[in-house]
Amino acid sequence: MPTDTELLGTDDEQIEELFRKCPAGDIPKGPMEGLAILPGAGRAGARVLAGVVNRFWWRGKVFSPEGYLSNRLTPLDILSIVAMVGPGPSRLDDRECIVIDYSHTSMVFGSVRDELRQVDPHLYLGLIWLSGRKIGWFTLRDPNSSRG
Repeated sequence: MPTDTELLGTDDEQIEELFRKCPAGDIPKGPMEGLAILPGAGRAGARVLAGVVNRFWWRGKVFSPEGYLSNRLTPLDILSIVAMVGPGPSRLDDRECIVIDYSHTSMVFGSVRDELRQVDPHLYLGLIWLSGRKIGWFTLRDPNSSRG
């Protein structure tokens, strides 16, 4: 299976194929390291954007056992933008995934929905929807595993 950094050099079709093949997996627990993947920017552009996003804005998510998460923002690791988390069908292929739903918890991000599937025991692939339109990808990695 590819690592999170290898996915940065992958095109949208290959990432989507991987997402379709993977199982939903268990809902992550605790903090997860995030990496934004925007294949539309090209290989070099995707790497630069991922670095900028990770360094200055979004760093990952923290999952609570109560079915919620908070996003880890800025270099200060501020926890904000809460969402509800649970199993559900993917908008992409109607198969089970982990749904991250902001519609009941955030006025600003209420039109965002993330979907996760587990790539390997320590890595999840996420799909970002905005107002029902697929806009990008991200990974979440267990911080206790090594980044690829």
